[in-house]
Amino acid sequence: MSNKLIEKAADNVRILSAAMVEKAKSGHPGGAMGGADFVSVLYAEFLNYDPSDMSWPNRDRFFLDPGHMSPMLYSILSLAGKYSMDDLKNFRQWESITPGHPEVDVERGVENTSGPLGQGHVMAVGAAIAERFLVERFGNWMEHKTYTFISDGGIQEEISQGAGRIAGFLGLSNLIMFYDSNDIQLSTDTDAVTHEDTAKKYEAWGWNVITIKGNDVEEIRSALKAANAETERPTLIIGKTVMGKGALTEEGANFEGQCSTHGQPLGAAGASLAKTIANLGGDPENAFAIFDEVKALFEARAKELTEAAAAKKAQQAEWAKANPELAEKLAKFFSKEVPEFDFDAIEQKAGVATRAASSTVLGAFAEKVENMIVASADLSNSDKTDGFLKKTTAFKKGDFSGAFLQAGVSELTMACLMNGMALHGGIIAACGTFFVFSDYMKPAIRLSALMELPVKYIWTHDAFRVGEDGPTHQPVEQEAQIRLMEKLKNHKGENSTLVLRPADAEETTVAWKLAFENIKTPTGLILSRQNIPNLPSTGDRYTDALKSEKGAYVVADTEGTPDVILLASGSEVNTLFAGAELLAKDGVKCRIVSVPSEGLFRTQSAEYQASVLPDGVKKFGLTAGLPVTLESLVGNDGTVFGLDSFGFSAPYTVLDEKLGFTGENVYNQVKKLLA
Repeated sequence: MSNKLIEKAADNVRILSAAMVEKAKSGHPGGAMGGADFVSVLYAEFLNYDPSDMSWPNRDRFFLDPGHMSPMLYSILSLAGKYSMDDLKNFRQWESITPGHPEVDVERGVENTSGPLGQGHVMAVGAAIAERFLVERFGNWMEHKTYTFISDGGIQEEISQGAGRIAGFLGLSNLIMFYDSNDIQLSTDTDAVTHEDTAKKYEAWGWNVITIKGNDVEEIRSALKAANAETERPTLIIGKTVMGKGALTEEGANFEGQCSTHGQPLGAAGASLAKTIANLGGDPENAFAIFDEVKALFEARAKELTEAAAAKKAQQAEWAKANPELAEKLAKFFSKEVPEFDFDAIEQKAGVATRAASSTVLGAFAEKVENMIVASADLSNSDKTDGFLKKTTAFKKGDFSGAFLQAGVSELTMACLMNGMALHGGIIAACGTFFVFSDYMKPAIRLSALMELPVKYIWTHDAFRVGEDGPTHQPVEQEAQIRLMEKLKNHKGENSTLVLRPADAEETTVAWKLAFENIKTPTGLILSRQNIPNLPSTGDRYTDALKSEKGAYVVADTEGTPDVILLASGSEVNTLFAGAELLAKDGVKCRIVSVPSEGLFRTQSAEYQASVLPDGVKKFGLTAGLPVTLESLVGNDGTVFGLDSFGFSAPYTVLDEKLGFTGENVYNQVKKLLA
């Protein structure tokens, strides 16, 4: 293909990017102008997808890491016919489909929500792992590439270490990353913050590294060809690019390579939009236009892509004819349906830690759910994800026949990898670590919620009962933080996250049932380290525990109107029973309510909520976290006993006694409330 024509397309991207930001009076034009050559070569010659079927599972993926470079992505996709000029003119405006940072929109070619630097390229690593997992099971005919684009900021984010290490360790040769190295970041030149040798760093992780002039079409093309031919390693293409390429001042002087063009319109930065557009071959009076020859180029490319995809689909049809059972399985993997699984058949031991109960369920998943991938941040024998691992094997270079990812000590990386797997499709993604380390994962959990990805987060060691490890490992405020995500609505107006803290082994099975069946949002499971007695039951405990599917339910009741309603989640529910026994001796009538998920409870009918927690009845909440965790459920009718400080190092039974998590203290607190 003509280099001049590709350069013309890149100049078109530069013009559109600069014009979008100028019109919005907000945005980041400089990086988009520098990266335009790479995306033009990629989309015009290398990226394989079906323009008529954008969600085709076997398409190549392009994951943008620096979301502030959205003008570049929207512009190249407008050349590909996925955004109109009106869409670009509406950049960053109310109800626009071109928000300031891209939000996943597969039908228009946006594979991931990006913004917080670093996460986008880690999602790409997750997608590349998913591709290897699926190819291992269904054959090389479905191989495809994952491309990603990273900036200086993403390289600097600590998360890049986890992604670089894991991708190199696993030999993800299907992963190709372009590093837009323009020596400029938002507030400084890069040499004000780093002098590292990025190439050597990635080579040490086992990557194939190619360094090129990032605005040279021929060098970009050669690098992409070499990257596509690589069979052992992921490839990093370091492109030395020019920030604000093509920018001129009002006087016609060169204004390239300026820090000021990173985060503000060209006009505000000291350049001239009109002179820049003219310099790039455009019409300053009509910036929002696609050059005729560029339009023809991308129309021809669309025809090529559609024909190539049709040929691939025909190949798949032949494979499906020869392998009907595998074809049916593949279709199920990529369907939006919940796989069949019999939770009634799970046999739990009574009185175990809920992490152990979770392990039992995971072991059953490993045998029955063939597209589930579970990961752990170096804690599989402690967060009990090893219930899954014991029945499969961990991924290693050249072998993705198992279904477990040893993520190492990198919680945020792990969570982003899971998001990438979920975005790729065909995978049920779950990952585990200690609950206190959900702090490290929060940025990725937030993007899971925003993208509506059904990732399952398994958090164990749920409270101060971690004991001797002390306050560094004892979650106190974490439950309140995560439950805020239950209160936050996603773009569909639904709870953005499902959070569940089961009270015993059988509730844990039900919690996993809810997580498994939740294909709309992420789910967090908060599980105990210590053993918990099963809650009392008049019949089959699992049947009773199924009532927790409504988020909260009455575990034990009294005749008539109770004097007080005792409510909690997790292991504190058992403590309520101990308190209720003492209260009963004084003639106090108690109702006990287990609340594994307030968010889920609040989606039930007003009648059901009132039947469990009626107004006008005194309520006492017990939580091993901050009192705010239960305050909205207790309301004005009572009080919550919880922690208002960090924990202490001691055996958990001692901590229960010292911190007031005993039946005796429940008795004392309720008597005070009723008085």
